[in-house]
Amino acid sequence: MNDILDSLGEGIFTVDREFHITFVNRAAETMLGVKRGAAIGRFCKDVLRSQYCISQCPIARVLETGENIYDWPSSITAATGSLVPIRLNAAVLKNGKDEPVGGVVSFRDLSLDAEVKQYLKHEGAFHGIVGRSKAMTDIFNLIIEVSDSDAPVLIQGETGTGKELIANAVQATSRRRNNRFVKVNCSSLPPQLLTSELFGHAKGAFTDAVRERVGRFEFADKGTIFLDEIGEMPLQMQSQILRVLQEGTFERLGESLTRKVDVRVIAATNRDVQGALESGSFRDDLYYRLNVIPIVVPPLRQRAEDIPFLVQHFIKKYELVYRKTIRNVPDATMDILLQWQWPGNARELENVIEYAVVRAKPDDAFCVCLLPPALREGTTCVERKQSDSAVDAAHLIHLLEKHRWNKSKVAEALGVNRTTVWRRMKALGIENCR
Repeated sequence: MNDILDSLGEGIFTVDREFHITFVNRAAETMLGVKRGAAIGRFCKDVLRSQYCISQCPIARVLETGENIYDWPSSITAATGSLVPIRLNAAVLKNGKDEPVGGVVSFRDLSLDAEVKQYLKHEGAFHGIVGRSKAMTDIFNLIIEVSDSDAPVLIQGETGTGKELIANAVQATSRRRNNRFVKVNCSSLPPQLLTSELFGHAKGAFTDAVRERVGRFEFADKGTIFLDEIGEMPLQMQSQILRVLQEGTFERLGESLTRKVDVRVIAATNRDVQGALESGSFRDDLYYRLNVIPIVVPPLRQRAEDIPFLVQHFIKKYELVYRKTIRNVPDATMDILLQWQWPGNARELENVIEYAVVRAKPDDAFCVCLLPPALREGTTCVERKQSDSAVDAAHLIHLLEKHRWNKSKVAEALGVNRTTVWRRMKALGIENCR
């Protein structure tokens, strides 16, 4: 049993009725910075040095009331003197005769939560982009590395991944950052209007051309132009863009005068570029001319480690918008957000957070019941309370062994769903113990 408890990611220790420590698992050793031999036999208050050790000791409370404590926010002082935020669970420890002989405490490190808050406090974002995953930090580093270049940039990624934010960051770090930054959505206009929008037109060039018009390229001279959804651009227009990239020249619609322009081009698309090249809907030469600096933004499902930071970022944003305060994000809610596939990526996540904040009462927790129905299907507030209570590690292992590690049967025994069992196993570090 000690070997099993040592394999858990959650800290566990037990005390006798006089509050002497009788057992410490490996995770608790690590978090406390105290070796097992040095901790056993000592008063728990001398080892944990928690803010509640004197006046509101959770172990004393469970021994007095017989009621377990779940998800209690607290902190411990590690041997190094650093304060470690935790959430703990405390229960009465009984012998074979069902007599109380002490208490058992499990606790988890909340340093990541604190890191998220600290990250957001100092804006923790790269020119408005929230991300701590390796994929995103690699993109940030690339943007910095090419900041002195005027080479074209092609940003690829699914809808909602933040391609425009990447474009903003490229422009904001470039040597053209103090010049104009012009944005055009190539999918929002029909071909003739798009030509006029990009290159301008002469008076009388078409029926409604009552006066000459300066196009976006000309307007962005010495600056940067962002061509969003360039994959939707007609082939004829693509050849004109290629000419601007290669020669820096163009003509207004209905005019024969060749004009010269100095513009850096950033383009973005959510299309399958290779498929478009093979089908002939996207010119090879334009692709290779644009793809000098390629940036591929990964979908949110491939960088789940960024989700907690994005959640806190969007909560903070919509707390200000709707003048509300969200007290905390329970584990059950965060687990649902982490497990969702997010086909709409960060934009979908932002919409979900706004939906929840709008529904929340002042100073409310980010309860599961605030999520859209599609995300909380099969989950209830009652289940949230059960899952947030952090099933006792030893009891969970006992049930897993009893049901031959069948998570569905364990879920039935606990009155929760299979995902909750999986989440608790992962949190306790026992998902691969079979």
